[in-house]
Amino acid sequence: MSRQHVINPKLSQSFAFATLWAAAGVVIIPIIGLIVYMAIRGARGINWELVSSLDSGLLPAIIGTTALVILTGLLAAPLGVGAAIYLSEYARPGALMRLIRLAIVNLAGVPSVVYGLFGLAAFVILMHFGRCLAAGACTLALLVLPLVISSSEEALRQIPKGLREGSLALGATKWQTVRRVVLPNAMPGIITGLILSVGRAAGETAPILFTAAFFSLTHPIPHSPFDPILALPYQLFVMATEAPGIEESTKWATAVALVALVLSMNLIATVARARLRRRMRW
Repeated sequence: MSRQHVINPKLSQSFAFATLWAAAGVVIIPIIGLIVYMAIRGARGINWELVSSLDSGLLPAIIGTTALVILTGLLAAPLGVGAAIYLSEYARPGALMRLIRLAIVNLAGVPSVVYGLFGLAAFVILMHFGRCLAAGACTLALLVLPLVISSSEEALRQIPKGLREGSLALGATKWQTVRRVVLPNAMPGIITGLILSVGRAAGETAPILFTAAFFSLTHPIPHSPFDPILALPYQLFVMATEAPGIEESTKWATAVALVALVLSMNLIATVARARLRRRMRW
């Protein structure tokens, strides 16, 4: 009879934790190093005049990017959450639903430049929007819609089935159960997924390159959804590729402003999720 080697559970657990920490470090440390390097290089060019000036500063691009992100969220949220509610609560399982979910996953992997070209054809040319805030927001809403649907559906599916059954047993209709029981408890996950998805859109360059952004404008602040905008991603792209006379510190300062905007959105998502989870009923 051969001897069996018994592995110490504590040793195997320590090895598993060490492997996970090493994997996390491989991912996190380069990102932190990049952010620190960017902050050091950009600190030389960041000043109050650069951030707040309407004529030669980043304020118009910050305002344009913020307006673009807000309008994108307003367009993507009702469509994405509504589709997720249907897929999670009303759709019957079958080949058609599997095909729809496969299409959503595939759309999430389509390169952003393809969405930009579609937005150019559909909104700028066909619908005669022109290059403006509305065209860019519609294009970015299509870009993030698969991510919003997936994250919202996952948040809805995490709600225990017993809550639905209890509500229905008390005489509530299907829609009353969804609106008063399922949605409030799934809201932390839905809001987190929405903000993170829209935060991805804040850093996209290709879609707004075709649909919304200009490098310089006589009136840089948009006064309506059909005005063109300045946006930080496109501003940075032009500075790095087509404007060699701009100082390197200004380019790095623009990159820092863009990263700070995206990180602030992630922080908002984290705080919103933590506060909403305290109100959860289960």
